[in-house]
Amino acid sequence: MTHFNLRNVKLRSGEEYVDEVEIELEPLTLGGQRYLPVPEKVAAELRITKATTGSLFQLAFHTRLHGPCFRCLTDTVLDLDIAAREYQATNPDEDEELRSPYVEDNRLDLSSWARDAVALALPDKILCRADCAGLCPTCGKNLNEEPHEHEEKAVDPRWEGLERLREQL
Repeated sequence: MTHFNLRNVKLRSGEEYVDEVEIELEPLTLGGQRYLPVPEKVAAELRITKATTGSLFQLAFHTRLHGPCFRCLTDTVLDLDIAAREYQATNPDEDEELRSPYVEDNRLDLSSWARDAVALALPDKILCRADCAGLCPTCGKNLNEEPHEHEEKAVDPRWEGLERLREQL
């Protein structure tokens, strides 16, 4: 886990602090599949801007995830450019929207923030290529490597009445 001690940064309103930090990224589990960041530690730019009402935190880095394709399960590589922002009010009181979940006891949890930012930047489905055909639902073969079709099985005669209705629609 990578943390940044905010007590080391003394800023007045309107001032900005910029530094390059190394963040340790954790593996991400999505849809029951595990995606590994390569490399595990990435260089990131941390920017802290002090405002009159609080602090704005910005984090920017590039990461590469390795894991299975959602459709065909082949190894897939996904490159992501991450740009995340968080705001922490000076006196947030009871308002949760003014409090960052990554700031606690003047420490900024960079690893958790980076993990959540990566999760939000992921596409709906991680695919090996945009036109991935997936796996055959009948035999399980990869349709990208062996495109094929299976002959339709004869319909059970008990369902013929429903088949006629479907054809009418």
